[in-house]
Amino acid sequence: MSQRQVLQVFEQYQKARTQFVQTVAGLATRPQNIETLQHAGIISLLRPLLLDVVPTIQQTAALALGRLANYNDDLAEAVVMGDILPQLVYSLAEQNRFYKKAAAFVLRAVGKHSPQLAQAIVDCGGLDALVICLEDFDPGVKEAAAWALGYIARHNAELSQAVVDAGAVPLLVLCIQEPEIALKRIAALVLSDISKHSPELAQTVVDAGAIAYLAQMILNPDAKLKRQVLSALSQIAKHSVDLAEMVVETEIFPVVLTCLKDKDEYVKKNTSTLIREIAKHTPELSQLIVNAGGVAAVIDCIGSCKGNIRLPGIMLLGYIAAHSENLAMAVIISKGVPQLSVCLSEEPEDHIKAAAAWALGQIGRHTPEHARAVAVTNSLPVLLSLYMSTESSEDLQVKSKKAMKNILQKCTYLPALEPFLYDAPPNILKHVVGQFSKVLPHDSKARKLFVTSGGLKKIQEIKAEPGSLLQEYINSINNCYPEEIVRYYSPGYSDILLQRVDSYQPLTN
Repeated sequence: MSQRQVLQVFEQYQKARTQFVQTVAGLATRPQNIETLQHAGIISLLRPLLLDVVPTIQQTAALALGRLANYNDDLAEAVVMGDILPQLVYSLAEQNRFYKKAAAFVLRAVGKHSPQLAQAIVDCGGLDALVICLEDFDPGVKEAAAWALGYIARHNAELSQAVVDAGAVPLLVLCIQEPEIALKRIAALVLSDISKHSPELAQTVVDAGAIAYLAQMILNPDAKLKRQVLSALSQIAKHSVDLAEMVVETEIFPVVLTCLKDKDEYVKKNTSTLIREIAKHTPELSQLIVNAGGVAAVIDCIGSCKGNIRLPGIMLLGYIAAHSENLAMAVIISKGVPQLSVCLSEEPEDHIKAAAAWALGQIGRHTPEHARAVAVTNSLPVLLSLYMSTESSEDLQVKSKKAMKNILQKCTYLPALEPFLYDAPPNILKHVVGQFSKVLPHDSKARKLFVTSGGLKKIQEIKAEPGSLLQEYINSINNCYPEEIVRYYSPGYSDILLQRVDSYQPLTN
């Protein structure tokens, strides 16, 4: 056999291996093929090809493994059990940029499924190798490594801490300064995922100087980058007053408010979330947002979108209003109440209705003036129907009841209260009657209207326990009127009058 014939055998073998891994990598992109590949023992067949002498075969084998591991946690588990991770981690330091990207993709695909699988990557030294890749000259390698680190960090505080301890944060801060948009995006996302777990982890990101660079990118034209930047800033700000103040000190106001008008819905949502996370901490931070025009901008944003995009804005208005009478009045003046009322009535999702109910309760609970601003939007009957509806979630019922109670206990606007005399259950009725008992003694016009509208008659029909708070309220109302008027509107009084007619003997000449 000639030398050429011998070499031909090797060429055919190489061609066959190449064709095999390329075909498997292609098959692995389609979900309907995954189970068949799994049953055929594909993981154990690909493992030796990671050590192939031909670089393209190595890379394609890693790509195929990444696609398989990405599909479900069973296959990711099989990759771990097949002792493939140590080989990938070793190769991250030794191989070329194409292989590094493929190997990082496998680690990302394994690590995303569960904290246990992410921990397996940590245990085999994967973090150190990935962090070294963040210093690679090739932006694609940095990006692939950042993705893998992000999937590990997002699971819990312990894994995030491991990523921090491996030295990733300063390098991620350098990555957000790189010119490549894709690299900036993933670096910002990983900083967000690290920051979200605890104040300590957020502080680590702050100490690495991330806030200033993130704040500079708020107006970047790339929508996906803006989403990640705003998310990272909100994950830092949410933990404490100090961290929120550090974010504010980068002078994000009023610049960030322009993002509430962005074409991208998630930029709007993340902007509202960031402002909410700042506002919730103190009245002073909320006042700063009001002064920057933030409340009016958020109300416009709520009006321009639907569903979950509205949710952080709705909660923001509630947080601001909760701090003080003046801040709640700022929400009222900016026409926040009608917008929240629309959300309460229109939104199909119970959790969004519940947030709107809570926010309205925070606005209306301060003074009669605040309560009236809510009452005139006809929100109270909507809250009552949501509370009474068997189709409402438990959370929506609880929040509707609490909001109603908060508003009713301050409301002196009687036209809004009167329908409740007819429709409210006893536990709500008590608060309504209580408000009438406070207002009627001091308002003669209201007393007259209360009689002509049928309110006094309705009060006489309420069955209250003797000595109860409700009975006290009823007595206070009855004391506002002459005894014969009260008697006239009491149940059964017309029968007594008819009996007197029956027994009455007319005078005869």
